[in-house]
Amino acid sequence: MRHKVGQRKLHRTTSHRLAMLHNMVTSLLEHEAIRTTLPKAKEARAIAERIITLGKRGGLANVRLAERTVRNRAILQKVFSEYKDRYATRPGGYTRIVRLGFRRGDGAEMALLELVDRPAKAQGTEAAAGEATETKAE
Repeated sequence: MRHKVGQRKLHRTTSHRLAMLHNMVTSLLEHEAIRTTLPKAKEARAIAERIITLGKRGGLANVRLAERTVRNRAILQKVFSEYKDRYATRPGGYTRIVRLGFRRGDGAEMALLELVDRPAKAQGTEAAAGEATETKAE
């Protein structure tokens, strides 16, 4: 049985896995949405939610804890200002995973990992194209 087993190993060494997940979380916080495989999205989601919670709490100690994962100073400032205000009343659940089907090359299940309540301009072209067709139909 797999009692109390923490994370997926994703067929990588520890250092490679941590570097990959930290880079994915940084990209998510920068672009507000990333496209990746489903298991990677599920692992990155937990780290991203932790970083946003640290941003909501504020304070120097939490900035230093978040800096372990997000090494980009501009993105850290975004977390501790913009995201802090955006998610102030939300008690958790800052990310959403949308399944996108299977990748053509190897059949891996793909997913879109995105921040909830993101502005309309930051949402992908797929959503904008969908909205454009709906307005023409009316």
